[in-house]
Amino acid sequence: MKQIAKISGIAYLMIFLSGFYANFSVLESLVDMESPTVTLTNFVNGHSQFGYGLLGFVLMLFFDVLLVWSLFYLTQSVSRNLSFVASFFRLMHAIIFGIALSKLWRAYQLTAEVESAIDLELEVMNLVSDFDLVWTLGLLIFGLHLIVLGFLSLKSTFIPKIIGLFLLLAAMGYMLDGIAKLAYENYLIYRPYFEMGVVLTGVIGELSFTIWLLFKGLKKEKNYNTGKQVSR
Repeated sequence: MKQIAKISGIAYLMIFLSGFYANFSVLESLVDMESPTVTLTNFVNGHSQFGYGLLGFVLMLFFDVLLVWSLFYLTQSVSRNLSFVASFFRLMHAIIFGIALSKLWRAYQLTAEVESAIDLELEVMNLVSDFDLVWTLGLLIFGLHLIVLGFLSLKSTFIPKIIGLFLLLAAMGYMLDGIAKLAYENYLIYRPYFEMGVVLTGVIGELSFTIWLLFKGLKKEKNYNTGKQVSR
């Protein structure tokens, strides 16, 4: 169990590093949702940077899938059925994110070695918008995963209860942002505030869980064995 906790912690840490780099350092610096021309120009001129961002997203997806397995084995002593549900939601999120990522890959292909691509502006912008929409749907499912994971943490005898509360807080951040993005017409006006809420709650919830997995959760192996029965 110590090895599983360590694997989970490292995977979570890699998701933070690769995800923040790919999304905030690369994608947001290249995309201007109000200007297809600027976005296309940035994709063409910064094509290598765009490619590195895609690689970061691929790494994030890989470690996300790894967590589907590791978190199941970490929490199954609390409730095997709920662990299956949490793993299912995380796997669904990973699949949906993979579909979203295929949109960016197509945009990457279209903007490779292009000299004059004015006619591609609309197509590339549609691909970016599709990526954002599909990923938003995936993050709503990810919020459901965090709700179940948070509940498992609250029920467990070895994960600190505060971690469970933080995970539920992170779930609320993802859910509120996703619902607002899909249903609120003036979302773009308040987008920075919603995104800040996601970042803050995500850092508080998931990063605290990551730190516990890497350090606190590795100190006493006997803690993992306190769950004598698997609830159904």
